[in-house]
Amino acid sequence: MARAMHAITRSGGMKLLAWVLMPDHWHGLVELGDGVELGQRVGWFKGASAFQLRRLEPAIGRIWADGFHDHALRADEELVECARYIVLNPVRAGLVKRVGDYSFWDAAWLDDREPGGRHRG
Repeated sequence: MARAMHAITRSGGMKLLAWVLMPDHWHGLVELGDGVELGQRVGWFKGASAFQLRRLEPAIGRIWADGFHDHALRADEELVECARYIVLNPVRAGLVKRVGDYSFWDAAWLDDREPGGRHRG
């Protein structure tokens, strides 16, 4: 799923800056291209990722809930702080003690990682 998210966003008019895939939801910090409408891209992202996941797991049930919640960052909000908040979700949820122990996250500021949060090499 992590690899699929990166492939979808690279071709979908939005750049994934930070994300975490939790057992029951997904958080992401995205940068939209000029003229790109968020709701349309989220719908496309959810549909394309569900399609890919169902190819691997045909019997899987519902993947995404209807709708989504969004928050536009204001000029005074720091991107990196928002990214930290997002990727620390597994720690706050008690799934791991350190974010590095969780496999399903990434941030654009980490260039030595591959999609899925795993260290390269």
